[in-house]
Amino acid sequence: MTYGSRRNRVSSTTVAITIGAMLVLGNSLSARAAGDPKRGADVFDGECAECHSVKQGKNKKGPSLFGIVGQKAAGVPDFAYSDGLKNSGITWTVERLDAYIANPNQAVPGGKMGKKYDGLADPQARADVIAFLSAQR
Repeated sequence: MTYGSRRNRVSSTTVAITIGAMLVLGNSLSARAAGDPKRGADVFDGECAECHSVKQGKNKKGPSLFGIVGQKAAGVPDFAYSDGLKNSGITWTVERLDAYIANPNQAVPGGKMGKKYDGLADPQARADVIAFLSAQR
């Protein structure tokens, strides 16, 4: 069976394969999106702790990330942020954090973190570290 006009015909096999691929992709993305805060603590220690703390008020080379989820970017008092981050208008949602951690220089061009950190490519590791950061309240 085919669907669509003569110009744009799609077979039922193509539809079935496409739907199957979407289901598999959707299941793997939702499993990844959950994140594990315990694994995230390990990711944080290996990727972030040199520059950031999760203790309230304890800044290092980078600002404290305590309570970061839901906060406005460049919102930690007494920390010298880049103009790019100060002017970004970002609120740190899970999605914004994911994009920033994946590629800080692309998410906020000219930011300090992008000059020192290339980003974390592994989506599961990002989900885990974001789950860990979300628990820091």
